[in-house]
Amino acid sequence: MRSRSIVLGIAALAMAGSLAACGQAGSSGGGTGSNGTATTKAGCAPVAGNDLVVLDDDKKLQNSDNVIPAINTKAATPALTAALDKVSAALDSKTLIALNKQVDIDRQTSAVAASGFIAAQKLSDGLQKGSGTVVIGAANFSESQTLANIYADVLKSAGFTSSVKTIGNRELYLPALEKGEIQVVPEYAATLTEFMNPDKAKPQATPDIDKTVAALTALGKDKGLSFGKPAAATDQNAFAVTTAFAQKNSVKTLSDFASKCSGKATIIGGPPECNSAARPYCVPGLVKTYALSFGSFTSLDAAGPLSKQALKTGKVTIALVLSSDGGLTASS
Repeated sequence: MRSRSIVLGIAALAMAGSLAACGQAGSSGGGTGSNGTATTKAGCAPVAGNDLVVLDDDKKLQNSDNVIPAINTKAATPALTAALDKVSAALDSKTLIALNKQVDIDRQTSAVAASGFIAAQKLSDGLQKGSGTVVIGAANFSESQTLANIYADVLKSAGFTSSVKTIGNRELYLPALEKGEIQVVPEYAATLTEFMNPDKAKPQATPDIDKTVAALTALGKDKGLSFGKPAAATDQNAFAVTTAFAQKNSVKTLSDFASKCSGKATIIGGPPECNSAARPYCVPGLVKTYALSFGSFTSLDAAGPLSKQALKTGKVTIALVLSSDGGLTASS
């Protein structure tokens, strides 16, 4: 699993496989929904299908985990920052899903996917010219490595001598960035904010990306870190249905889903923790933020193959995924 996600109200510590998601195992049934309230509506039964789509989090349940360049301040020249900001401007969630599909499903290398993206977006054109050696650190999952290759190739076009070094988890690469052993890392705004937040009882990341970046900038200053502009692309907790389900029920947003699908026939899938009151970004968040009620909860994995298979085979109506998963159909 990817290592950047804030899950269910606790900050992930950036270790591969660290996606802990939202509750207690098991399911509720009878005449009451899993939120403990009476469930009188019919709800929406699962619809099997091979294509999956994320429902838009239109009420902003999740924090703003936008892709953002993290830079050692001593290396943050105008030319370097401008080149990375140009990447951010071209990177939306649809594009990030497509890049992950190329690498994770179509089995291209991260370097090949990066090169194709740069050419398609013409990111090498019109760059400020800089100089010097820049090492881009990458975490130990493919999305980070693809982003690092994009950064490196664009910086090379801007006149820098650039390379990519895959380091591992955040506990390893962040100290290296602070010390200047590497100069740039592709990061995730909300996750990094909470990773650096000294008071875990008082979260500083929010669903508002501008507020999150302001908090992140303040936290990074004392550590010698600066940040480029955040991309529109996010990699965060999300909820998916099959495309066939979305078309049958005319749902595009979580508000649509809650309005049309609250009821006993609706089955939510996710890791066991997803149904816990201690996990506000999963089932409790759907209940509180979207007033969703449902009939049962099915314990699966943390946004992994079991969850996607359960959707595709019609075992669950909706399930926890990651918003940039290459197996998703990008929302329009």
